[in-house]
Amino acid sequence: MNRLWAPWRLKYILEDNVQGKDKVCIFCFYPSEKQPDDKENLVLYRGKLSFIMMNRYPYNTGHIMIAPYRHTSTFQDLSKEELEDISLLMKSGIHALNEAFSPEGLNIGINQGKIAGAGYEEHIHVHIVPRWNGDTNFMPVVGDTKVLPESLTDTYDRIKEKLHEAY
Repeated sequence: MNRLWAPWRLKYILEDNVQGKDKVCIFCFYPSEKQPDDKENLVLYRGKLSFIMMNRYPYNTGHIMIAPYRHTSTFQDLSKEELEDISLLMKSGIHALNEAFSPEGLNIGINQGKIAGAGYEEHIHVHIVPRWNGDTNFMPVVGDTKVLPESLTDTYDRIKEKLHEAY
């Protein structure tokens, strides 16, 4: 029997997915001043009005998200300054991903509302997912399993290093 090792998912199973537990907004909690360990919380960069963080349960290696600090659920509620800051961080994040992983393409998207697929519908955020030819195969379709070739901490270090080069 083959086994896939994904120890970071245990936190999701034990803490984040407990029935009846109030769901914490990851986009408010992890970048807050009460959570100073950016690497542990996967916060890659703190901008003036928004920040970049990794997705703890990524669709692909290098999956990052950009969100405003302000807790708002809709794109149209963002101020001009927040939109500008998010756009600049998207540009820097894309540069870092291109330098770190040389993806053949990127999925960039915003899921506004639960029906649109937003896992955290209360806090608007942008996903940037690196893509490669052949990165979808039988594992996610048949086995409901995504194989990631690198640990989250190694991916964090790789992206963080390239983000510094982007400024």
